[in-house]
Amino acid sequence: MSNNPEILSVREKVGYSLGDLAANLIFQTLVTFLAFFYTDVFRIPAATAATIIFVVGLLGAFVFTPVIALLADRTNTRWGKFRPWILWTAVPFGVLSLLAFSTPDLAPSGKVAYAATTYTLLVLVYAASNLPYAALSGVLTGNMAQRNSLSAYRFVAVMVAQLVVQSLLLPLVLILGGGDKVQGFHNAMLLFAVVGTVFLLITFFTTRERIVPAPEQKSSVAQDLSDLARNRPWVVMLLLTILVFTTLALKGGMYVYYFQYYLDEAALAAFLQGIGFNAFIAGLNSVLTGIGLTSFQWPEDAPTSAFSLFNAGGIIFMIVGIGFSKRLADRFGKRDVFGAALFVSTLFMLAFYVYPPDRIGLVFVSQILHGFFYGITIPLLWAMIADVADYSEWKNNRRATAIIFSAMLCGLKLGLSIGGALVAGILAHYAYQAGADSQPQQAVDGIRLAVSVYASLPFLVCVALLFFYEINKPMESRIERELGDRRALAGATS
Repeated sequence: MSNNPEILSVREKVGYSLGDLAANLIFQTLVTFLAFFYTDVFRIPAATAATIIFVVGLLGAFVFTPVIALLADRTNTRWGKFRPWILWTAVPFGVLSLLAFSTPDLAPSGKVAYAATTYTLLVLVYAASNLPYAALSGVLTGNMAQRNSLSAYRFVAVMVAQLVVQSLLLPLVLILGGGDKVQGFHNAMLLFAVVGTVFLLITFFTTRERIVPAPEQKSSVAQDLSDLARNRPWVVMLLLTILVFTTLALKGGMYVYYFQYYLDEAALAAFLQGIGFNAFIAGLNSVLTGIGLTSFQWPEDAPTSAFSLFNAGGIIFMIVGIGFSKRLADRFGKRDVFGAALFVSTLFMLAFYVYPPDRIGLVFVSQILHGFFYGITIPLLWAMIADVADYSEWKNNRRATAIIFSAMLCGLKLGLSIGGALVAGILAHYAYQAGADSQPQQAVDGIRLAVSVYASLPFLVCVALLFFYEINKPMESRIERELGDRRALAGATS
């Protein structure tokens, strides 16, 4: 084991990554299933549910997140600035996750009030936990290579959570509830809440803050905001974050329509049969029922079943791509690897436009290759944001880690909102007919454009923006070296 305090142990990397797994079990459930839970399980009118989700989302992005950032940057305890927030919020986060997906027997107005209250409190506690958690990655170590490694560990955990939620949550709900969605959601969220609380506590107890601002450092909110405005890498990363998550929300929201209305259903069924997937599910259910358990409730119609498998394949190969991220970034620098991998991943996304409806194998191969190359970029985005915090300290002699990360989280939420709105807007523009068994040709053409050309445009703009991001490999090394010298000098004179 190294005696270098900047080198993180595997124990600390795993412990830190479990915090993101905990957060994403809930975050991915909110993004993917909250609307479905409100409308189909809790029985809140769709328009009311949409209003709750939108308004509370805006509160989270533009009120809760920046306020928590300002408080976290000014927190000083024997545990550090950011770790205490993870400790303080672990149990409330678990409790509120369960309450937000509970279904008390209330009148219609009571249901609305309950949903709005529990979701607001959950988003507040999520911000109070996740923003300090994200900022913590910037102060665990100043070593760039270790930061790359930490991000790789972290985002493998994120992808595991995403795989569990997007591919397995609905079957889990049916199994844990014995076919009853209400009880199933309650039991599944109870499981997620307990696991999440334990994992957040593990994160607190296994990490240590090493990058500590000088005791004499004092800055006002105005100074912090002024530093941000003059920090060009931060501006680039903010724009890039908005654009990346716009694409993720747009293509993620459109893929279900691509499978439902563009791809040929008979070809999808033949593909699932040909790769042995149907036989695998039948064999699994035979084993489960043979030992007295409920069968695995995988979707039976071909488009939905293939869509779930498509998501799972993409996520699995994103995890594989994450495994290559650190080595490439250590050799070539984060900026160049991020730009190259994002560009190649975009080419495979563009390919969806040219595939005929019956070329299912090509669709899945493109998703796998897109997932692999996009996976390389996933840890680098957040590692680059941590580098921006170092750059700000290097330029201004003041460190404000949480406010930098909070702006990026605002960008993330803004991108998700823009992308989600584009899904509805593009469908409306191309005359999509909700609930119809088939769509007019212009709607089908719009869906195909959305998952390929339109979703690719923000990624391509991101690649162009990176030419204005000045923290390349040589600058990474210079910042790391000079900040290390400053901190060593400050430690020697304190």
